[in-house]
Amino acid sequence: MPTYADALALFHEWTESDSLRRHAYAVEAAMAGYAEQFGEDEVTWRITGLLHDMDYERHPSPEAHPFVGVADLEARGYSEEIRTAILGHATYSGVPRETRLAKTLFAVDELAGFITAVAYVRPDGLAGMTPRSVKKKLKDKRFAAAVSREDIRQGAEELGVDLDQHIATVISSMAREAERLGFA
Repeated sequence: MPTYADALALFHEWTESDSLRRHAYAVEAAMAGYAEQFGEDEVTWRITGLLHDMDYERHPSPEAHPFVGVADLEARGYSEEIRTAILGHATYSGVPRETRLAKTLFAVDELAGFITAVAYVRPDGLAGMTPRSVKKKLKDKRFAAAVSREDIRQGAEELGVDLDQHIATVISSMAREAERLGFA
């Protein structure tokens, strides 16, 4: 199994956009927070979050993403658990989310992007952000309109966590890595 350093180098090889890199770091941070909460292997969970969109910049179509990236990960020796979770985060892939890793990746992906958008419009970024302020923005369909509110709701439901608690977990996980995410 490749190391975190290997995964980071691979991610940087595939992804040049600062915004897509920050998104992956945010998802990675959320995955690390949940790994800690669930008593799971943090490195595996970080790698999964980091690499989930590695091919998106080069292959953004549903016919290619995340399939191209997962094929490359397989060739490089990444575990089936990681590859299946990455496939499952794309609702159109047809791959069911059966593991806690897969369910968590799906649950944090859209929410991390949405929380990032909320942080950009707040004077203090992630500092002091609450689930209430995030839920208020979720009700505004014009704000971060590309983010699927249904995926956020479904993700928390599949993970079996209360939406407020889920939002709080992702906020706190991202806040711990605020500098890396560009909010410090």
